[in-house]
Amino acid sequence: MSELEDVYTEVITEHSRCQENKHPLACATCCRKGHNPSCGDEITLELKVEDGIVQDAAFTGAGCAISQASTDIMIDLMRGKTVEEARGLTDKFMAMIKREVTDEEELEELEEALALKNISNMPARVKCAALAWRTLKEALER
Repeated sequence: MSELEDVYTEVITEHSRCQENKHPLACATCCRKGHNPSCGDEITLELKVEDGIVQDAAFTGAGCAISQASTDIMIDLMRGKTVEEARGLTDKFMAMIKREVTDEEELEELEEALALKNISNMPARVKCAALAWRTLKEALER
């Protein structure tokens, strides 16, 4: 494993254990459930969107380390973004995980979510990593 892969593994492990974003959000303006039938991962994503800005977000649910880490990383990234920016980042993440975009410079704005890039090499786990992002996209469309 390269040093970069070690760092990525560390980021995923750290975020999968983090509880900071894992709680009900009392002031949520929008709530969306996400489910991955292939492995049973389930999340409930709650957002506080005001004046077109994602003010806060949190989640509850259970799943594998990858889905939990991906959700935690996504929430950290989305806080303070406009709905349009959040949609753009979601599209970029999905393009990365499907290997449609591989240029690291182009993906830089995904910040720590870049740690999930190599999941694209494990087709069975792509749905785990994409669960939160798919749920967010659905929530933002409402």
